[in-house]
Amino acid sequence: MIFSSLIFLYLFLPLCLTSYAAVKQTKIRNVILVIFSLVFYAWGEPTRIVFLLLSTVVNYLCGLGIGKYRDRIGSKIILGTGLVFNLGMLGVFKYSGFIMENINALFSASLPVPQIAQLVGISFYTFQVLSYIVDCYWEKVEPQKNLLHFALYVSLFPQLIAGPIVRYSTIAEEIENRTVTLRDVSEGFSRFIIGLSKKVILADNLFLIVEDFFGEGGVSHQTVAGTWYAVIMYSLYIYFDFSGYSDMAIGLGRMFGFHFDENFRHPFLCKDITEFWQRWHISLGSFFRDYLLPLPVFGIRNKYLSLAVVWLCTGIWHGASWNYVLWGVYYGAFIVLETCIGKKKMRKIPLWIRHIYNKIVIIIGFGIFYFEDGGELLTFLVNLTPFNKNGFYSFVEGMSACNNIFLIAAAVLFTFPLLDQCRKLADRSSGARVALSLCGTVACAGLLILSSILLVDATTNAFLYYRF
Repeated sequence: MIFSSLIFLYLFLPLCLTSYAAVKQTKIRNVILVIFSLVFYAWGEPTRIVFLLLSTVVNYLCGLGIGKYRDRIGSKIILGTGLVFNLGMLGVFKYSGFIMENINALFSASLPVPQIAQLVGISFYTFQVLSYIVDCYWEKVEPQKNLLHFALYVSLFPQLIAGPIVRYSTIAEEIENRTVTLRDVSEGFSRFIIGLSKKVILADNLFLIVEDFFGEGGVSHQTVAGTWYAVIMYSLYIYFDFSGYSDMAIGLGRMFGFHFDENFRHPFLCKDITEFWQRWHISLGSFFRDYLLPLPVFGIRNKYLSLAVVWLCTGIWHGASWNYVLWGVYYGAFIVLETCIGKKKMRKIPLWIRHIYNKIVIIIGFGIFYFEDGGELLTFLVNLTPFNKNGFYSFVEGMSACNNIFLIAAAVLFTFPLLDQCRKLADRSSGARVALSLCGTVACAGLLILSSILLVDATTNAFLYYRF
């Protein structure tokens, strides 16, 4: 089940909210959320729930074991067992086919390639439980002794499929003791509708442009201008698709009394690549920063080597394909470069140069992210340059830009913190706050109606990060 579907909007969510509001005890509310979360995850493919429950039980027991044998060798053994289990699950379901294909190619072998369907959301909930058992070992959190509470942490449907990666410490208190106010519901619902609109109105329509230019080998026919135009549209698409999902997840969590951390902070406003990754997919970046960056590499503590490993792992996390590995190495190279230059020297570079530099790097990076086929990726990279055999410009991209001018203008405009600015202005007087609240209510109602209309005939509206 996906958030941007009519069955979720007008059946699942109303039933869940009604059932939740009908009771006052937190324990019963937790039971309701676990049941609805398991139904949400099992929708369309019930067997995958077995692996989610297995992961829940194993990591629950690991947490208890680490707490019981704290400061003894037993805690290290249990932690190691938990790490092997979780990374093993991720390896089997996400990377086993890719690994075997490359072994066959490297050694000219013909070993059978396992055809194992990837479990939806496994990258996200695996990283959540990894952070939990490591935090238990580091004594940052106390092991959860209630299996139901831990199951709620793992399976909570707003963030289960595509994040954000929620630390146990973020919601540990709210799992056991939380209240839901009218303001929580109102602000959560508004945030959800904003995310839904980003996805349905902006992202899905931007992707149609991308498909027109890059779909079915279309990159080989694109001019320089057409290639840049399409990859810029893809950059906007992936931002609104993923930030839209994060908005919906944060909004849903708020409706049930949970306060998730922000996952995006207007990343295209960044002044360099380092800042971009402090604003983009924050929960993933902070995971690697806190759990992988401090570790020595081959027994050596070197920040540049550690950064290289972090970005290699970031690329691999996104998918079992060489373009994702290249994508991670690509960004890692620029992060290391900026680290070597240093923050003070970077600030001395004129701001307009820094903006041009980082936007070009980011846009090319999303192109690397898009093309899993090596031949198409190479064609894409060549087509960005004057060596493009199709020329610089054609009538096609000009017509596409003209036909979609309002969509593109809206997409660019909403990469800026417009709502934040409106709230700051409204804080200056009570009248302005009332006016903003009224306008916001009308706008949300209109966006919900428009999104619902667009979803009636929608056929392929899954979120991109469901793949990861």
